[in-house]
Amino acid sequence: MTANQVARPDLARQDVGTVLVAETAVGAANVLAELENEPWPAGMISFSALDSTDGEASLIYTQWAEGTANPGFVGRVSGGDPVEYRLYRSGIREDSAVPGCIVVVSVEFDGADARRQRRWVDTVFGALGSEETPAPGGISGHFHVSTDGTRVLNYAEWTDEQSHRDALALSGRGTVGVSDEWRKVQEFPGVRGSGFRRYRMVRSLSLGLSAKESTVA
Repeated sequence: MTANQVARPDLARQDVGTVLVAETAVGAANVLAELENEPWPAGMISFSALDSTDGEASLIYTQWAEGTANPGFVGRVSGGDPVEYRLYRSGIREDSAVPGCIVVVSVEFDGADARRQRRWVDTVFGALGSEETPAPGGISGHFHVSTDGTRVLNYAEWTDEQSHRDALALSGRGTVGVSDEWRKVQEFPGVRGSGFRRYRMVRSLSLGLSAKESTVA
C-alpha cells in the first residue's frame, strides 16, 4: 500500500466513515517511526501526526473507511487511547490557505446524547454566523462528534498561532468571536468540561491524493 505525503489531510473526504483521534505524550517523530514498522492497515485512509506548540503533547488524527476503524493499531503506534468520531459539520473559507497552526477544541458532556452533541455544534455555527467580521487568520473548522455520544472535537485550521491568540484576546472571554451569541455556547447546558490545544503538523500521509512530495510505501 502506498500513501502520499501531503501538506494536510482532506478532512471532508466523502469516503471517510470514522475518525480515530489519540492524544499522547509520545512525540510525533517517534510515533511516525513506529508507523514505519507497521503495515498500512486495511481501511485506513490517512494518518496525521501533530506536535503541540507548547511541546507537551502530540495528536494522532486518522481517517478510516466505514466499518474499518482499528483503535488497537492507533493505540499501539501512538501510545495513546484513541477516541472514535464522525465528522458532523465543517465550515471552510473560500480563500483558505495551508494552515500554520491547528487548534483542537475538545468538549465533554455529562452523558451520552447524540442530539445534544449536534445542537452544541449548531450553536457554535450560529455564533460564527452572527459575527460581522470573521476573526482574521481563521481558515476552517471541522466539528466531529464521538460515536459514544459524549464528546465533540473541533479540528480548526488557522494561518498561524498568533492569529488564534489575537482572536481570543479580542473577545476577552475565551471565544474566537465578539458577538453575544457566544454566550449561548459558553452557557450550553450539560457541558462538563472544555479546552483547546494548539498544534503544528509534523507529517500527514493519505491514500488516493496527489502530492508534490515523495510517496511513502
